[in-house]
Amino acid sequence: MIRNSYPSFRQVLADNPLTKIAGAHSSLGGRIAEQSGFQAVWASSFEISAARCLPDASLLSMTDYLEAATHIQKALSVPVVADCDTGFGNSMNVAYMVSEYESAGITAVSIEDKIFPKMNSFAASDHTLLDVSAFAHKIETAKNAQRTDDFFVIARTEAMISGLGVDEALKRCTAYADAGADAVLVHSKQKTKDQVLEFLAHWDDRLPVVVVPTTYPDWHADDARAAGVSAVIYANQGLRATITSLRSTYRSIYETGHTSHLEDSISGVKDVFDLQQLDEWQQLGV
Repeated sequence: MIRNSYPSFRQVLADNPLTKIAGAHSSLGGRIAEQSGFQAVWASSFEISAARCLPDASLLSMTDYLEAATHIQKALSVPVVADCDTGFGNSMNVAYMVSEYESAGITAVSIEDKIFPKMNSFAASDHTLLDVSAFAHKIETAKNAQRTDDFFVIARTEAMISGLGVDEALKRCTAYADAGADAVLVHSKQKTKDQVLEFLAHWDDRLPVVVVPTTYPDWHADDARAAGVSAVIYANQGLRATITSLRSTYRSIYETGHTSHLEDSISGVKDVFDLQQLDEWQQLGV
């Protein structure tokens, strides 16, 4: 069987001034992200849910998300960072999550400080946060549950998403750092990067900072790095591009009744064979 080797996310983060991460929900999307130059792939709960036409609202199980992340990782030579929402329950669930993801070869997970079940950050909904000490205990539990030093736990705060502001985000991230987190992820749904810049200006750099510039897409990666960001996640652009492309392609085929006008603008079958590593598989049968 063809298996790709890959570094841990911890190693990738150490080796790159800014780690660029692309969101994916399938092995195919992950492989294309890697071929495009991304140093890691985000197994996005939003994308994985959307691929099943379900909302990102804790409807799928840990097994569903783990299976998707594992399939993606098997196809890659870069590490997967798994979006694990709230950790799928309480601290006991977090310990089980770490055990299962680490055993599956996933080297990094992210958990957020919302109350389970959670709703997607950009949905019009209540975004109540878990008590600081309770979430810090989840982080501590996660770190105690890991078996290897390489395993990497990202503590994601939704303080700015919930309207509590930068000061609350700083307080929470400090507590999560004290609990043993390996990095913090700060999230904002404002149309500008100002909240994140304010956070970075007051952060003491004790841990790497991860950002997700979905609603402030004009922030250049170089400028993010200069401001103190260690990793940037382009969490759902691939999914959104796929929807646009599929909708346009299918509509065009249906309306014209043929595909000749598309053939020069879509991938050829040989491209699919290459992504499938068909040649390598066929060599195994020789």
